[in-house]
Amino acid sequence: MKTNNILFLSAAINGLSAMSSIQPVVAAEEKNYYVKTRGYRVEPYSDPPAYVRNLSKTQFEQFRNVTWLDVGLDFRTRYEYRENDYRPWTDTSSGSAVRKFRSDPDNLWLLRTRAYVGVKDILDPLRFAVEFEDARSYNGLYERTDSDVNEFELIQAYGEFYFDNALGHNRPLSIRFGRQALELLDRRLIGNNQFRNTTNNFEGFRVRFGKKENNWDLDTFAFQPVERYKYDFDQPDEDTWIYGGVLSIRQWSKFITIQPYFLGRKQNGDPANTVAANRKAEIDIYAPGLRVYGLFGDSGFDFDADINKQFGRSGSLSGTTQTLQQHDALAYSLESGYTFDHDWKPRASLYYGYGTGDKNPSDNVNQRFDAFYGFNQPWSRNDYFSWDNVHAPKARLEFTPYKNVRIDTAYGAFWLQSETAPWNRANLQDRTGNSGSFLGHEFDIRMVHKLNPYVDWSLSYARFEPGGFTRAQAKADIGPFTSEASNFFYFEVSLNAFGDGKKKSN
Repeated sequence: MKTNNILFLSAAINGLSAMSSIQPVVAAEEKNYYVKTRGYRVEPYSDPPAYVRNLSKTQFEQFRNVTWLDVGLDFRTRYEYRENDYRPWTDTSSGSAVRKFRSDPDNLWLLRTRAYVGVKDILDPLRFAVEFEDARSYNGLYERTDSDVNEFELIQAYGEFYFDNALGHNRPLSIRFGRQALELLDRRLIGNNQFRNTTNNFEGFRVRFGKKENNWDLDTFAFQPVERYKYDFDQPDEDTWIYGGVLSIRQWSKFITIQPYFLGRKQNGDPANTVAANRKAEIDIYAPGLRVYGLFGDSGFDFDADINKQFGRSGSLSGTTQTLQQHDALAYSLESGYTFDHDWKPRASLYYGYGTGDKNPSDNVNQRFDAFYGFNQPWSRNDYFSWDNVHAPKARLEFTPYKNVRIDTAYGAFWLQSETAPWNRANLQDRTGNSGSFLGHEFDIRMVHKLNPYVDWSLSYARFEPGGFTRAQAKADIGPFTSEASNFFYFEVSLNAFGDGKKKSN
């Protein structure tokens, strides 16, 4: 097909006097329009995953001609120390599930192994990929959760029909089916949660018109989320579908990427299920939005903005009784930064995030924003917040003092958007609203070092100081809970069996 295109263009150029009107079109189609965001930790994870290498680009010289096989093998270990952890845990030692707060310091070891094999080109248009994960935790005081443990699991197993020039020169059509990981937009609504020990993934279909290097592409999908089981094989949630599409427009400006998008969630309710854990409410949410990011010319200023409006209906359960409510929620996220002309490449940024919470649980309207399957690390290093019922301003500084060493530090504060709605990540609520809205403020610092092509390591510290709302809950009769500051430290090492894919310098 490429040869036919070349012959056609050659004949057209020789036969037309307006040759200048054709040449720019060809050049435009071959240009790479994709520009990464400079926003903090909101660049979507690469596809295939970042630890994967084409076998022809590994250290094995004998495989230099094997360009059709992608391989990856990655091992990560992380030590975590948490003191006064505000995230609740579920105690099942008595035979029933009881939500408790973590009153004692925890020293946790997390281990994660991943392996990937992908075949492309040689069987085109058919391609396929398989990714395996084994996630475990040790030495923790509290009950293991599926956020930390997912043993011997296939997190990706998909086939793909890839038609290289189906939509024109250098503009492919891709149809994937099966189990897949997925990250979209700024990761705040759909992300696979790389920091967490386990992975968000989905089963279904993904159809992509074009690719990110084109001046535009359209990414559409319909998935069932995969339910993680710590020790058994994961299964899709057959009662729930998420669906939607993201249109990315890049040619409008060399500095700006525009992404109008639509997401939806449909959950078939089962309020009368005799097993309490399997009871589900009806959910039918529509979530159109717009994300815009890029640079303010060549000035060094950058921005990343996202706004999402949700409407539809959502059910509320009381035992086996369901009450259907109107769903009406809003969230937005704004970040602006400046990169200085200095050897350390310092970037200073300001951020503000907003997500609505339910104002009145007794009325017929639910204003709590649905964060879908978002990535929470940009909100809080402690993982205390998500994109719902929150006001969250933050200031951050990032810099590179040495080659392959990156340091970032930030200060942020958090308020409830609705004083009567819950702080969901901590499972705290004052229905009267008398505790106020100030949750607290957080300082964090992190260093990431690429030691060599095979080893990366990082360490981080975060401290959360409770605010008036949080201290008031410690005084209330809600069980053991502290109003002391929370401390979180971690040390992490990642090993990549195939290196960084770059040629060694002589």
